[in-house]
Amino acid sequence: MENSWVSLLPFLVVIPISVLSKQVQPGLFAGLILGSYLIQPDLFGGIKTLISYLINNLVKPNNIRIIIFLYVFAGLINLTKIMGGMKGFVNLVGRRVKTKRSAMLLIWLSTIGTFNNPNFRIVTVAPIMKLLKRRLPISLQKIGFMIEVTANPVVALVPIATAFVGYMVSLIGTSLQQVGINESPYSVFIKSIPFNFFSLSIIGIGLYYSFFREMSSETQENLVDTNEAQHEEEALKKCIENYQKETPSKPINLILPLCVILIMTLFLSWRDGRSQTNNFFETFLKADSLGVMLEALFVTLLLSLLFFLLQGISVAKIVTHFVEGGNELVSVILMLALVWALSAVSEDLGFSTYIASNLVGWIPKSFIAPIVFILGSSIAYFIGSSWGTWGLLMPLAVTLAQETGSSIILVIGAVFASGTFGAFASPLSDNSITLCTILDLPVMEYARSKLIPSLIAAIITTVLFTVVSILI
Repeated sequence: MENSWVSLLPFLVVIPISVLSKQVQPGLFAGLILGSYLIQPDLFGGIKTLISYLINNLVKPNNIRIIIFLYVFAGLINLTKIMGGMKGFVNLVGRRVKTKRSAMLLIWLSTIGTFNNPNFRIVTVAPIMKLLKRRLPISLQKIGFMIEVTANPVVALVPIATAFVGYMVSLIGTSLQQVGINESPYSVFIKSIPFNFFSLSIIGIGLYYSFFREMSSETQENLVDTNEAQHEEEALKKCIENYQKETPSKPINLILPLCVILIMTLFLSWRDGRSQTNNFFETFLKADSLGVMLEALFVTLLLSLLFFLLQGISVAKIVTHFVEGGNELVSVILMLALVWALSAVSEDLGFSTYIASNLVGWIPKSFIAPIVFILGSSIAYFIGSSWGTWGLLMPLAVTLAQETGSSIILVIGAVFASGTFGAFASPLSDNSITLCTILDLPVMEYARSKLIPSLIAAIITTVLFTVVSILI
């Protein structure tokens, strides 16, 4: 059964089930079940094989480190929220917002303190901007659009101290291992960042809409009379006063952990990589990225816990909110476990070998990256998940690139670009749904309002991938 068309079946099952269920996990699970029974085609043997693949891939050192990193990072971020860090940071800069342009500037500048996770950024900035909107001539659609432009597209480009980095590096590592490439996954990720053309394009379009052009129907939405504006200003002040009483406003509780994790990541990367090279910049690429990020995270966690305890928070409250934050990523951890197991199953079925001998001959290498972007964007739009799209597409894309002689780094950039498109443009995106819930926007109407700039960015991205593929 190895090296036959049967090795394609798990992936052919994954994508339609994920699209129909609008969830990635059911598709991955169905593909894993099918692959397990193809390897061991009897009732209990298939189940035993499935469990074996899950456990064997979960206990791999790098995979365990990824799971611990994601859980601990989410727990730490939740603690900074409870301690008033995020509110304090936004309030710190929000007091200076007096004009529409300064409101746009606030959205962009607030990225500095909230770049570690898109949903964290949304729940941090959106409530404050919703309040500020009451005294500024700016539409909620435009506020939402700018917050989203500076959420997933920005986070996907940041190489340290985000919830994305560990996951992205893990997918690259698994896919490279599948095709027999031993290069450092983190260095490959760093090299792929300039090729996430969708993130770069939509950020450029976002800057244009922020400061040089209004979005549709923005002017009509914001016509209010003077008396109403005055009443809203008073209501805003009362709302902020009540909010200040209920929750502390301490920007240091966010700024300090973020500074510590950034500094420690850089220091530990240099410390770990200096034994392998004398070049200062190469030390960061030679370092054990997953190990370094985990060490930096635990140093930050320990210092933050001590800092929070000195502020009088109880141990019970710390434990409760840390666990609550970590539990928010359990679904992501489940998806990772399924991706790892499915990749191993497909490889044992001869997936890479079959792709090499049957499918690559009729696809010119200059079209691999644009095709991967278009395919991934279509999948991502229907499932609304960047992480899900990356998990589904990365093994296939890297295999295609390797066997056709196309640039693997460019194709990895195309995978990340396609997932970013879906997380930004899709009405099913959890980022969009969270944002619309906070801003009281109809999801479908809001999704339509950002469709044109999203498609413009996607067209620019496709052209760039085609041109660069031809030139490389």
